[in-house]
Amino acid sequence: MNPIVIAYHLIWTAYGWWLPTDPRGSMSKWVALDVLKQLGELHYGRKVIQPKSWEVRAYLRETEDVLRFPRLSFDEAARDCIARAFASVVETCKYTCYACAIMPDHVHILIRKHRHTFEEMVQNLQRESHLLLREEGHRDMEHPVWGGHGWSVFLDHPDDIWRTIPYIDENPLKIGLAKQVHPFVKPYDNWPLHEGHSPNSPYAKRMRKH
Repeated sequence: MNPIVIAYHLIWTAYGWWLPTDPRGSMSKWVALDVLKQLGELHYGRKVIQPKSWEVRAYLRETEDVLRFPRLSFDEAARDCIARAFASVVETCKYTCYACAIMPDHVHILIRKHRHTFEEMVQNLQRESHLLLREEGHRDMEHPVWGGHGWSVFLDHPDDIWRTIPYIDENPLKIGLAKQVHPFVKPYDNWPLHEGHSPNSPYAKRMRKH
C-alpha cells in the first residue's frame, strides 16, 4: 500500500553551487558542457555514500571558471529579501510552512501537502524571490539566481516532520549564522494526526491498516 504524502522537504541551491557532475550526485539527467564531463561523472539523484567536504570544495574550485556567471552567495540582506518573498508566497498561496532555512548558497523549506504540486511550490517561491532580489539590487537582470528546481523529500508520517524540523532549523547554526525565525513558519501540531482530527480521515484510516 502506497503511503500518503503529508509534507514536502524542498531543497534547492543558488546558481552554480550544485552542478550536474557534482560528486554528491544531482537531479540532472544530462550534461550540456563537455568540460563538466571531464571534471566528474553524472549520477542522477543524491549518492548513498556522500563525498567528503574537501572533495566537494575541490570540485567547486575546479568548476569556478566553467560557469558563465560568477558563483555568488546570499549575504544577510539578500537572505532577508528572500525571506520576505517567501512570506508573500506563503500568504498568497495559503501554504502551511513548518520550517525554513535560507542559507548563503541553498534553501531548505518544509511545506504541508497542498493542492499545488511540490514542483509548483518551488516554482512560485523561486520566481517571487528572484524578482525581489533583482528589484532590490542583490542580483542584476542577467545573473541567474537559482541553480535549478532542486529536489523534494516526501514525508508521509508526523514523525518524519518532527525529525525534519530540527534538521532544517539547525542548518544556519552549523555554519555560525544566527537562528532563523520567520513569521511565515507555523509551529507543527502533528497534522494530520493533530488533536481533534477525524478518525475517519483517509490518512487516519491508512495509518490503522499499518
